[in-house]
Amino acid sequence: MTTEEEKKEKKGFFRRLWSGLSKTRSSIVSGLESVFTSSSKIDEDFYEDLEEILIMGDLGVSATDEILDKLRTEVKEKHIKEPAECRDILIQGIRDQMTVDEHAYDFEEGPSVVLVIGVNGVGKTTSIGKLAGTYQARGKKVLIAAADTFRAAAVDQLKVWADRAGVDLITGAEGADPASVVFDALQAAKARHTDILLVDTAGRLHNKKNLMAELAKIDRVITREYPDCIRENLVVLDGTTGQNALSQAREFAGVTNLTGIILTKMDGTAKGGIAVAVQSELKIPVKFIGVGEQIDDLQRFEPDAFVDALFDVRREEEPEEEDLTEEPEEKETPEEEPSESTPEEPEKKAEDAEPEKKNWWDDIDDTPIFREHGDYY
Repeated sequence: MTTEEEKKEKKGFFRRLWSGLSKTRSSIVSGLESVFTSSSKIDEDFYEDLEEILIMGDLGVSATDEILDKLRTEVKEKHIKEPAECRDILIQGIRDQMTVDEHAYDFEEGPSVVLVIGVNGVGKTTSIGKLAGTYQARGKKVLIAAADTFRAAAVDQLKVWADRAGVDLITGAEGADPASVVFDALQAAKARHTDILLVDTAGRLHNKKNLMAELAKIDRVITREYPDCIRENLVVLDGTTGQNALSQAREFAGVTNLTGIILTKMDGTAKGGIAVAVQSELKIPVKFIGVGEQIDDLQRFEPDAFVDALFDVRREEEPEEEDLTEEPEEKETPEEEPSESTPEEPEKKAEDAEPEKKNWWDDIDDTPIFREHGDYY
């Protein structure tokens, strides 16, 4: 992908992120703006109003306390008197809660084994499929292991994604030991010189003891069979569930060493503040964020872009003519007169026109297995 194409893709994703966070903007940012503009002075009532809005916006108690502590300190040190002057300090405080280490995506170079964990319904299977398709498109050798052997239709759904992404899938018998599936997948990955092995694991939080034992066994198998690989443990969280997502992440962090978070369904949720809360409280970075159903709607998480989209901050490098709030006007183009020397070609009939080519992921929703079980987004 060229530099120009990468810029275009980022701009397109920012547009979708900006649109997806519209409800969060309405619930959090509009409330904050109201406090900044309506407050006559900076006092305890001012801070309490900000605290209430941030907590109600699912930023969490820990993040809210740190953000407001920083605000209080700067107000005192800089002798700030006007509430409106606190806006930029607050925004920077939110930025400071979210960081992604420069080595966060080293596993993408491989060889790596990526365990993907999450409860049913959060978009775990779809996230694996999107990652597989993305890495395959980048020229990486990708393999998927279906190690969630107890969930109904888990293997079938993964097979749909694997087929469409053009990657191989390693499976086992229904109810088989997940560690045995991982073992077979590791042997295949090494033999085929695979760059990235994506492993779908179980997420049965109601049986924490068994889950812990299962993940520990998988970990031992990977350590023994592939000691030189890069390890990555990603938990998938549904952004629409707010504080429930934080609770799930906390539970999974108690049974395995989580290295990153995939936040899904961030388009259209009013609980976008969870992206701040989960990093602040658990110190686990959000590495990917999903804002739609298409394969390119799952992208690397960029804290600055997230905060910019949340607070509608426009940067200088963004083209001014592209207004995200208005539809671009259609420009009228003059009709070209047909040349006298060449006869006008007859228009193709609708039935003779070539059908529009679709991407492999466009018809995912029409796949029977997804209609039947519904756990795909």
